Amino acid sequence: MSQSAGTILLVEDEKNIADILIDYLRQSGFKTNHIANGSEVVSAIKKEPPDMVLLDLMLPGKDGLEVCRDIRTFSMVPIIIVTARVEEIDRLLGLELGADDYICKPFSPREVVARVKAMMRRARLGPQVESKSLPQLLQIDEAQARVTANGQRLELTPTEFRLLKLMAGNPGRVYSRGHLLDLCYQQEQQIYDRVIDSHIKNLRKKLSKALAGQEVIHSVYGVGYRFELPS
Repeated sequence: MSQSAGTILLVEDEKNIADILIDYLRQSGFKTNHIANGSEVVSAIKKEPPDMVLLDLMLPGKDGLEVCRDIRTFSMVPIIIVTARVEEIDRLLGLELGADDYICKPFSPREVVARVKAMMRRARLGPQVESKSLPQLLQIDEAQARVTANGQRLELTPTEFRLLKLMAGNPGRVYSRGHLLDLCYQQEQQIYDRVIDSHIKNLRKKLSKALAGQEVIHSVYGVGYRFELPS
């Protein structure tokens, strides 16, 4: 067997859905571990950290929202939420929960595999940013995936980190939503407009809080976003 493409922790209580996803993921080269109860997720991740978590919301033991929040207290592993609750997308991708992506039910197994592959690529690739290229006000540690703003450690989701790393590496450059979508997402662009805006909004809040209200990510009306540190 060829080398594993990565380890996926699938958290899903519906056996028929879990069996299908496990089969498709394993056929695509992913090692896949399965948990059906939300209360078992945190201990499983601490025991054997996965490369990604595919997390259903409606779970016995502990709700997926609470599971996501708990994971973010100790791990920045990419999390893809599986949900039928479309109206809660902003909350799912929000400041407190920190999910990276979502898949709406009903879905095709091939779509799930494609999203997982895209997320894995985004987690492994991306432009390099040297800390020394930025003023002392903002430090990006590529090796540790850590960001310090004004001396304060920021708790960013993996997607927020990649977006900041990209824009901070080219201060003053205007990035259109389409460009950010091309870099961060591979499929179904019309769905992801809202996702990009949600991540940017949350990233701004975290930076603004650490920088005493100073804005470093600016909206460019009708175009997209620009990163610029205060002079």
